[in-house]
Amino acid sequence: MKIIGTGLDATEIPRVEQTIERFGDRFLQRVFTDREIAYCRHRRRPGPHFAARFAAKEAAMKALGTGHSQGVLWRDVEVVRRGGPPQLEFHGGAARRLRTMGGTSALLTLTHSQDLALAHVLLVVE
Repeated sequence: MKIIGTGLDATEIPRVEQTIERFGDRFLQRVFTDREIAYCRHRRRPGPHFAARFAAKEAAMKALGTGHSQGVLWRDVEVVRRGGPPQLEFHGGAARRLRTMGGTSALLTLTHSQDLALAHVLLVVE
């Protein structure tokens, strides 16, 4: 396995919660996929889960070397759960960029405290 990209992001949970309160579904639909929204809304306190996914998107965009540009959109990076640890799925511009880099998969770590959500992404070739 060879690492071809890495990204790290820290997102303030209260900031994400305030943005959701202010802009509601308009913000959620712009940034998160339907599966991400459904997952987070089923949690007792959705804010930390939304913030962790926001951090994962930022970290993935850093690992791709694009940020939020070059055709990579927020919803192109998706955090999914399949009965185990969270994983990343890439769609659209993010998937194209990963293929261009020669990447085959990503490793994701998420964590959060009371006020801060952190995400670390490694893009790899297996």
